Amino acid sequence: MADSVPEIVEGCRLPVLRKNQENEDEWPLAEILSVKEVPGKKLYYVHYIDFNKRLDEWVTPDRLDMKKLQFPKKEAKTPTKNGLPGSRPSSPERDVKRKAESVSLASQVTAATSVPSLPSSTEVSQASVYPTVREPFSTKSRDEHEPITSLTTQNGTARRLIPSQPGRKRKNCGTDEMIKVFQYNSPRSASGFLPPGEDSQDSSDGIPSAPRMTGSLVSDRSHDDIITRMKNIDCIELGRHRLKPWYFSPYPQELTTLPILYLCEFCLKYLKSLKCLQRHLTKCNLRHPPGNEIYRKGTISFFEIDGRKNKSYSQNLCLLAKCFLDHKTLYYDTDPFLFYVMTEYDSKGFHIVGYFSKEKESTEDYNVACILTLPPYQRRGYGKLLIEFSYELSKVEGKTGTPEKPLSDLGLLSYRSYWSQTILEILMDLKSDNGERPQITINEISEITSVKKEDVISTLQYLNLINYYKGQYILTLSEDIVDGHERAMQKRHLRIDPKCLHFTPKDWSKRGKW
Repeated sequence: MADSVPEIVEGCRLPVLRKNQENEDEWPLAEILSVKEVPGKKLYYVHYIDFNKRLDEWVTPDRLDMKKLQFPKKEAKTPTKNGLPGSRPSSPERDVKRKAESVSLASQVTAATSVPSLPSSTEVSQASVYPTVREPFSTKSRDEHEPITSLTTQNGTARRLIPSQPGRKRKNCGTDEMIKVFQYNSPRSASGFLPPGEDSQDSSDGIPSAPRMTGSLVSDRSHDDIITRMKNIDCIELGRHRLKPWYFSPYPQELTTLPILYLCEFCLKYLKSLKCLQRHLTKCNLRHPPGNEIYRKGTISFFEIDGRKNKSYSQNLCLLAKCFLDHKTLYYDTDPFLFYVMTEYDSKGFHIVGYFSKEKESTEDYNVACILTLPPYQRRGYGKLLIEFSYELSKVEGKTGTPEKPLSDLGLLSYRSYWSQTILEILMDLKSDNGERPQITINEISEITSVKKEDVISTLQYLNLINYYKGQYILTLSEDIVDGHERAMQKRHLRIDPKCLHFTPKDWSKRGKW
């Protein structure tokens, strides 16, 4: 094996030893992106095929399976978009093509009943709410199918459901029309209806739109440069945390050779040594992000930062964020953006937890351009809190909003979970009048939550709640979905309190060049 190792070149593929989540050995196929020599040995930078790029790493020769070495294809002499001849792109571009060839998310969801196809955003009408049986309606015996007789409300009372008129033909419906919400009393595991766990890598959010060349961090599907495919910072010290970056970030070249990059946790200035950081801290007067504090409850605060007034901080924030966001590339013009930084307070100051940015003017109704919870604070509910805060701002602005696409895998999971919980919360709070089924329109859900109606519809379809029955659309809530939602909400301790928000929206269209 020792004689064969020097033959490995960039673009080769072979199995590489790594530990999986259960700390067991596995040999996934990997691509060699770079080779470097250190005293006494060679190191190989590998990308594990079909794994997220944050798992890329430098490995030693003893972890390579030389028996299955694959050399780059000689016929592919024209460099590919990622700069490697014969190498398969490891960027979202491949996913775009694959998604374009596959069916949409709506058609991937198994229909709850044998009914016509799920509605589009222009078809969905008004709905009623019930627990569900995921089987076709039929005239079978009562033992096989419990008839739809009542709607159990939150206070436990049962209300008579009035069956819809039989024989009505299906018609196209607008989002203003009512959807009836049903509950059936046949239990079924909620695993098929609830969002996947946070460890899931599911990212099938439909076909992403074309990349937009705006944004503090803009969509990046090209990966033109081999350099940008490799992590360039080994470790970042930010306050009391040491962070291992997941992706490339364009910090100055001279800093990429350092074992640790030091950041001031208040102004985010980067420094090359601990001594430089200590000297900087004697001069830095900040103990919180610059800008206005627009929210505080307990130890959680949000600061609004204008990308034009605080350019240095905004650019440093983008550099830090790029270490953990692969699907974006840095864009130094921060003037058109607002940054909302969430912090946690203690006796030493306000420590950054995460942030999101948004355009001052968005023609596409985006209320988030980039969003990130720093790794030390992930899986603690802060991601949903950031999302909830972005929609709270949209409510004050009197708008509906949606995040800029494409979302990262973790971002998509967080948004799906938030949308699901928010919409289920609305449906379960519905009250029926005069014995009628509770009814609500897609537009009403959108107006109450400020979630764009396309996201409302996609979430209902993702949860497999919306069905077509006897000439109308219905929403069906099973007991398992209700129970699963209640358990999830019990774990969600962090919520935004609108009374603690002090925010006045600005009309940026009247402010010239921001």
